[in-house]
Amino acid sequence: MAESRMRDHWWWRPGWRVGRRMYTFHTTFQDQPALHRLVAAYQTPLSALDGLDLIPHQWLHLTMQGVGFTDEVTDTDISAIIDAATARLASTAPVELTFTRPVTDPEALQFHVQPAEQMRLIRRTVRQAIADVWGPERVPDSEQWTPHVSISYSNSDGPIESYAKAIDSVLADPVTITIGRIQLIVLDRDERLYRWTTKASMPLPAQSA
Repeated sequence: MAESRMRDHWWWRPGWRVGRRMYTFHTTFQDQPALHRLVAAYQTPLSALDGLDLIPHQWLHLTMQGVGFTDEVTDTDISAIIDAATARLASTAPVELTFTRPVTDPEALQFHVQPAEQMRLIRRTVRQAIADVWGPERVPDSEQWTPHVSISYSNSDGPIESYAKAIDSVLADPVTITIGRIQLIVLDRDERLYRWTTKASMPLPAQSA
């Protein structure tokens, strides 16, 4: 049964605190104007509603796979993980992802991207790269994962209906974009926003079959 209320997204997850940073693999979308236009179409009616933090287009992202807090991962290990991921992703072709209509989640409004399985394969490749360096027992996060891109986060508790109605009011065609790189970033979440600097950008260079 779908949940009928939103809850505050910005509670402090285990290990997080102000000033702490994390290494994590993401897909980012700075150079995807078609996706930006689709996000803007849905963010426009949402901007009139309270209780949401809309995500600026430069900070849109698909969270893929955590590595660890920067104060717990050595420079040698993160360099080795980047090298392993780059080598493993060299046999992966660029991926086309389609964005249709956002859905409501208790903590966010988000696109569930399709085809999901292609992104799951890339995530498994990244997890294998981490295991190359640390062993499989130290790979963080669950293997279960739904690839999604949030367009806003909830900053309070309250009914979900007004956000669902705002999404339903938008008429917009789906957008398909090509993902040609995966990023290893240094992430912070100090000010009700996920921001990052890019540590490494790994291409998906293989030719499609």
